[in-house]
Amino acid sequence: MGKIKTPEPVTPIASVFTSDENLFETVKETLSKRLGPCIYESIVLPFDHTDYYTAEMGSDLKRRIFAFQELICPSQLPDLKLWSNSIEEDWAVRGKRQVNIDVGYISLGKLVLASTKNHSHRLYLGEGIYGEVTLRFIGGEFQPWPWTYPDYASSQYRQIFGEIRQLHREKLRSQSTR
Repeated sequence: MGKIKTPEPVTPIASVFTSDENLFETVKETLSKRLGPCIYESIVLPFDHTDYYTAEMGSDLKRRIFAFQELICPSQLPDLKLWSNSIEEDWAVRGKRQVNIDVGYISLGKLVLASTKNHSHRLYLGEGIYGEVTLRFIGGEFQPWPWTYPDYASSQYRQIFGEIRQLHREKLRSQSTR
């Protein structure tokens, strides 16, 4: 029988897209109130791998990826997703979201994203939330799975998450030397 251990803490991330780039700063500030200071902010990335959100959110969507200082327990992911969904609802105009906030976390071995959508490769985490291992860290870099969305599978996104992983690694090291 294996010995039950407390999971290693993880670094929370948020992948945010919108048609109004002015919202990025407001979203970052709101997320920082719960997750600590933002330690990583990507450049503005085009959100052009799907038109799934166009009817609701408009065209010419842009994305930014943020990572935050606080280390959290992976079991907090469902609560974070419920909270981010409530932010999206609060900022909706006439029932249409102005911003989409996909929360997840980085560990040394993977990028996990939260979802409200069930699928064969997602595990139920509770409270209507599923978790998906979107990228895995192998051979010194993040690698996609067959189900990984094309944007997350791109070399640009994998590099971003690799940079966040390095920050996460440094946080773990500094925590262990305290």
